[in-house]
Amino acid sequence: MFQTSLCKTFLAASAIALISQPILPLLASPPQQSNSQPAASSPNTPNQAKLKLYGSPKTRTPMVQWYLAELNIPYEYISLNISANEQHQPEFLAINPLGKVPAIVDGDLKLWESGAILLYLADKYHQLPNSLEERAKITQWVIFANATLAPGLFLADKREKEMPILLTPLNQILQQQPFIVSNKLSVADIAVASYLYYAKSLLSLDFSKYPAIVAYLDRVAARSAFKDTLGKR
Repeated sequence: MFQTSLCKTFLAASAIALISQPILPLLASPPQQSNSQPAASSPNTPNQAKLKLYGSPKTRTPMVQWYLAELNIPYEYISLNISANEQHQPEFLAINPLGKVPAIVDGDLKLWESGAILLYLADKYHQLPNSLEERAKITQWVIFANATLAPGLFLADKREKEMPILLTPLNQILQQQPFIVSNKLSVADIAVASYLYYAKSLLSLDFSKYPAIVAYLDRVAARSAFKDTLGKR
């Protein structure tokens, strides 16, 4: 009985940390790797210095790594030791003055916030539609994932009320098409599927009432880019 209560307390605290402290949301550690990501160069990759991705264990970094793997973009991974306060050293504060990861440096650009990074990568590597309206729909889903879906799933005081409100229409969408905005994976799926996966694996949330969401997570989990990044948590 004591062990069960202790476990529940730990999971509740972990879920709150995911929303209130983005630097330590109890997500997966990024796959252990050297400072050089071995992905092959893409034909669309500009001839410039490798993108640098700053991350640390137990952050949203694997979400960005998954998308980079999907795009086959080579990058340099710099792991920050949070326990040693490396995220608050001047070198990193010059990249993100808030001292949080993930963050990237791409040429002269310094960018942080996982959603902003995902949308930047999608735009830079020509993964967004030409239509302003269609691009806005994808942006909508990325913002939804961070601002609405994550709190609705991870905050215990909201979960019971919010889960049916959020997941019922999402399940209906996925009954009609294999991915969030179309028949192919987009950056919207990286954001949405990541939080669904985190909630399932960290909190053991039961999505059985939403079979289309279960099938959707199975589809993304079968992708090699997912297996090599987020799936290694």
